[in-house]
Amino acid sequence: MVRTGITRAYGAKLRRAVGAGLGGPLTALIAGLGATLVLQSSTATALMVSSFAGKGLVAAGPALATMLGADLGTSLVAQLLSFKITWLWPLFVLGGVIGFSVGSSTRLHDLGRVAIGIGLVLLALSAIVAASVPLRQSPTVIEVLHGLGSDMLLGVLIAAALTMLAYSSLAVILLIVSLAGAGLVTVPFALALVVGANLGSGLLPVVTTLRSDPVARRVPVGNAFFRLAGAVIALPLLAYAPAILGQLESDPARLVVNFHTAFNLGLCVLFFGLTRPVARLCEKLLPDRPAEADPSRPRHLDPSALDMPTVALACAARETMRMADAIESMLKRTMEAFEADDRKLAAAIEREDDIVDGLHEAIKLYLTRLSGETMDDDQRRRCIETIAFTTNLEHIGDIIDKNLMELATKKIKRQVNFSPEGLAEIRDMHARLVDNLRLAMGVFMSSDIKMARKLLQEKEQFRDLERNASENHFNRLRANRLESMESSALHLDIIRDFKRINSHITSVAYPILEEAGELRASRLETTAGRAFAGRGSEPESREAAVPADAQAKGAD
Repeated sequence: MVRTGITRAYGAKLRRAVGAGLGGPLTALIAGLGATLVLQSSTATALMVSSFAGKGLVAAGPALATMLGADLGTSLVAQLLSFKITWLWPLFVLGGVIGFSVGSSTRLHDLGRVAIGIGLVLLALSAIVAASVPLRQSPTVIEVLHGLGSDMLLGVLIAAALTMLAYSSLAVILLIVSLAGAGLVTVPFALALVVGANLGSGLLPVVTTLRSDPVARRVPVGNAFFRLAGAVIALPLLAYAPAILGQLESDPARLVVNFHTAFNLGLCVLFFGLTRPVARLCEKLLPDRPAEADPSRPRHLDPSALDMPTVALACAARETMRMADAIESMLKRTMEAFEADDRKLAAAIEREDDIVDGLHEAIKLYLTRLSGETMDDDQRRRCIETIAFTTNLEHIGDIIDKNLMELATKKIKRQVNFSPEGLAEIRDMHARLVDNLRLAMGVFMSSDIKMARKLLQEKEQFRDLERNASENHFNRLRANRLESMESSALHLDIIRDFKRINSHITSVAYPILEEAGELRASRLETTAGRAFAGRGSEPESREAAVPADAQAKGAD
C-alpha cells in the first residue's frame, strides 16, 4: 500500500528524479538510496532502473551503483521501523482513512493510502511481538529453533526463500528483528537470516525480469552478484559479529538491524568501485539479442546517422513502415479472431501489440535525439509528421489490443453469433480499414497530395458506412432478430472501434494537405454562411474545404 500510494502520488516525479541522478556512480547511488527510502522497496527501485537500462537511458555501471544505494536505503527504513514506535499505528491508520475517504484531491487520497500502509506495518510488528509470547513458552518451538541455530547455511537459504515468497526483504528483516527481540532465535542465527534476506532481495528482481530483454536483466543479475559475494564474505564472520556490534547496542533486536545496515554499507564500500567491471561481465553473460530474434527491437535506426538529418529521417521512415506492417498484421487477423472464435489467436494478437509499443518507443527516442539546430524547416516538419504517424499507429494497436480483442474474448465466452447481414457489414468495414491503412502508408512515404485527398475522401465514405451499418442494425433490432439482439452491444462497439481506427489512419493526410493550403482552419460554418444556408443545410466538412483550383485539379 505504501509503494502503490507513493507511486500514484509522485511516481512520475520520482522516475524523473532517479533518471536525472543516473549520470555518475555517486549520484546514482544517492538516487537509489532516496528512491528506496520513499518507496520502501529495493525491488521496486530495481525494476524501475532495469526499465531505464532496457530503454538504453542509463548504462549498466551507474545502474548497479543505484542498486547499491537502494539496498542501503532498505536497511535505513528497517532502522526507522525497528524503534519502539508501534504504538503510533492507530494514528497512522486513522489519519490515512480520513485522507483516503474524504480527501478532496487525488494526491491526498494516495497519501492516505500510504499512511494506512505504514499503520498496518506498525500494527503487524506489534502483533508479531504479542504472538511470540506463547511461542517462547513452547518447548517444541524452542527445541526446533535452537536445533536450526547451529546451521547457518540453512538459515541463509530459509530467509532467501521467505524473502522471495514475501516479495519484500524489508518485511522479512522486520520479522527477523521481532523474533530475535523475543528470544526465539539466537543472535548468530538471526544474523544468518539477515544475510539470507539480503540474498533473496537480490534474486527477486532476477526472477521478475526473466522474460525481459537481456539489457534490462543485466542490472538485477549484477546486483544479485553483489548480494551473493557479500553473503559468501559475511557467512564465516557471523560468529564474531555479535561481539563487535554488541559494543554499540546489546539489545538483540537492535543488534540485528544494525548488522543489516552494516552489511549493506559494507557492500557499498566493497563494490562501489567495481560497478563498471561487473557491468562489463554482465554484458558478456547477457549479450544483446540479434535484431531478428526480437521483432520489437528496431532494425533501421542507425545512431551514426543522427548527424545527418536527411538520412536519420529516412531510417525512421523505414522503421515506421515496420511498425505499420505490424499494425496491418494485427488488423488483418482481427477479423479472423471474430469469425473463428479463436481464443489463442486473440491472445497472439494482444502480444503483437508489444512489438508495436517497442518500435514506437524506439522511433520516438531516436527522433528526439536529432538536433533541431541541424534541421531545416522541411526536416523539422517531416520529423513531427513521423512522430505523429507512429503515435497514431500505436493508438491503433492499443484499440485492437485493449478493445477489439476484449470484445472477441467476450464473444467467445458468451457464444454469441452475428446475423449474416451484420457480419457482412463488419467484413466490409474491416476490408475498407485494411485498404485505408495501406493508402495511409503510401501517403506517409510519398507525401502525395492527390493520395492524401483520396484518403480524406475515404474518411467521409467510411463515416457513411458506419452510419448505415448502425441504422441497419437498429432496423434488425426493431424486427426482433434474435442474433442481432444477442450481439447488439458487441456489434455496435466493433463498428465504433473501427471508426476510431479509421480516424487515426486518415489523420496522416492532414499535415500534407494543410501544408499545401488545401484545408480550411475550421469545419464550422461562418455566421454569414448559416444565414444564407438556412437551418436545414449540412455544415461543410474540413475534408471537403479545398480551394476551387485544387478541386479542378483533382476532378479527374
